[in-house]
Amino acid sequence: MNLTFILGIVGGFVLLILGMSIGGDPGPFDFTQLANFGDAASVFIVLGGTLATIIAGHPGKMLAKFPKHIGIIFNQKKFNPTEVIDEVVEFAQIARKNGLLALEERANQLEDPFFQKSIMLIVDGNDSDKVRDMLTSDIEQLSTRHDDVASMYEKASAAAPAFGMVGTLIGLINMLVNMDPESGSSSIGKDMGTALITTFYGVILANLIFNPIANNLRTRDEEECLCRQLIVEGVMAIQSGENPKFIREKLEGYLEQNATGGGSEKKKGRGGRGKESE
Repeated sequence: MNLTFILGIVGGFVLLILGMSIGGDPGPFDFTQLANFGDAASVFIVLGGTLATIIAGHPGKMLAKFPKHIGIIFNQKKFNPTEVIDEVVEFAQIARKNGLLALEERANQLEDPFFQKSIMLIVDGNDSDKVRDMLTSDIEQLSTRHDDVASMYEKASAAAPAFGMVGTLIGLINMLVNMDPESGSSSIGKDMGTALITTFYGVILANLIFNPIANNLRTRDEEECLCRQLIVEGVMAIQSGENPKFIREKLEGYLEQNATGGGSEKKKGRGGRGKESE
């Protein structure tokens, strides 16, 4: 489970609830004050407007994968670069001992279709430049799909506060239109509070829901693309007949370089493992 995501979201809402309840009577917290922050019209405006924006701007096929996106975030199966390096070195040892054709049997046991495809391309004797181009293209297409998904939630994050402001304007307009010239001033405070609730909802929805989802999806993309790039570099080294020990040192150096930010370039054939976040 992705405990940091869960703790962050739950902790954020708990602190908000406590903050909205401070200053009660007779104790430090008065949870009856939470009723002041409830407004059905504001929910319809903010949530409805945000969802309508996302639906209008994205294909149904992407929207239908919302449960899958949430599942990826909550059930965070880690992409393990160290494990990838170990498997690549194992293939390198087999190739060095028995030749590239001996890799086919072991490749059929792989659960990762990208890794399996990479091995089979060199087993079939394809040109190294062609193999690298094909695998790099696969990584770029994968990252583009992931980027589109994360962008959807980032757009939702931008739309929510905007519709919060729309709701506030609607509330203010209604307040002014219905104001009694003689006694309307007595209800201005209450009406103003109701108008501002929509902005409150929009900010929470953007910063405590949609932004964390987008950030988590981008993190998963980076992890997966890194693992795939390790596979590409490893497979190219195997095809070149390099020593397994040298391949391990090379991939570990590549991993260390990316960990320090020196080798991470967006959209430049980054690699990862598996298809979970597609």
